[in-house]
Amino acid sequence: MSQLDNPDIFKAGLIVIGNEILSGRTSDANTPWIAEQLTQRGIYLAEVRIIPDVEQIIIDTVHALREKFDYVFTTGGIGPTHDDITSESIAKAFNLPLARDHEAFQLLEKYYGIENLTPPRAKMALIPQGATLIPNPVSAAPGFIVENVYVMAGVPRIMQAMLDHILDEIKAGKPIMSNTIACNLPESKIAEDLTALQNQYPTIDIGSYPHYRGGTLGLSLVLRGTDNDALDSATQDVVELVKKHGDMPRALSIRSKSKNSDNPG
Repeated sequence: MSQLDNPDIFKAGLIVIGNEILSGRTSDANTPWIAEQLTQRGIYLAEVRIIPDVEQIIIDTVHALREKFDYVFTTGGIGPTHDDITSESIAKAFNLPLARDHEAFQLLEKYYGIENLTPPRAKMALIPQGATLIPNPVSAAPGFIVENVYVMAGVPRIMQAMLDHILDEIKAGKPIMSNTIACNLPESKIAEDLTALQNQYPTIDIGSYPHYRGGTLGLSLVLRGTDNDALDSATQDVVELVKKHGDMPRALSIRSKSKNSDNPG
């Protein structure tokens, strides 16, 4: 059973919206941070889509993911410029009017001052009618929530502040723990044994990832799951598997906490 099928955790999709991400002008710093924060709270980030600032693509992607997952998070496209069309697109996806939100406008007015609240800045108060605002303690302009869709800014510092608020409010599942064991074995040498081990522990995801560190090719074996005892047992078996093939395993990170387990490494 993969984490996608695990009933103990919630599942989420992420939509990264922005031509600047697709063109390579801006690096996506948000996805790794979001994934880590969700994992710590028992929410499995099951799918990420990076899409352009195109209304119909935003609408179609929102529909596709909100029907598959408990939560959908979006980043980008809620700023003051002409190509910031996420709010309008989300409104159309839910057949809601896009209107000036009184609370959002007041927040912007307080932050900028009425004399500096230009039409582009005031645009950030246009919210799908009936949406719940997501506070923005960094620059005032709020995100918003419509049903299970959480719309956040693309600027990392602002997005992180918004997500912190969201994660304090939403339901989460069991924390997803992970252990990482490193070795110098080639992936092909342990592939069959690793497959057998995965079949033995259906509630644990076991992945193998080649790496190149200090001029040496190696392998990171990553185990993830919500069952601490199964994770600990599977980790010990991975350690023994590496030793069986003539290498000395190294524990890069061990998060399971079985009282009866020695720390491998």
